[in-house]
Amino acid sequence: MPSVRKLKKNIDTLVFEVISDCFTFGTLHPDEKPEEVSGIITDAVSLRNDLIKRANNPSGSKDPKSTRLHFRTIEKDLWVGLDKLCGRLTALHDKAE
Repeated sequence: MPSVRKLKKNIDTLVFEVISDCFTFGTLHPDEKPEEVSGIITDAVSLRNDLIKRANNPSGSKDPKSTRLHFRTIEKDLWVGLDKLCGRLTALHDKAE
């Protein structure tokens, strides 16, 4: 398991990459549903804030197994959330063409 610091850096980097892709899409296709692009950005920020909050506040138990499970769950939720956000952006791109 990577350190908590690296996990939080990965969360920031990956979520901000999706946000950057949304801004790029909005710039290239200004007439293609800007409210949906804005919604994806809002959801990405919410995902980031939720994951960072969970990483900063691990479960109260001192059991190393449950702590590891907690951080693995955060990492899994990161990838699932990113996949959903990218899927939504891809669907917008497919509609634009």
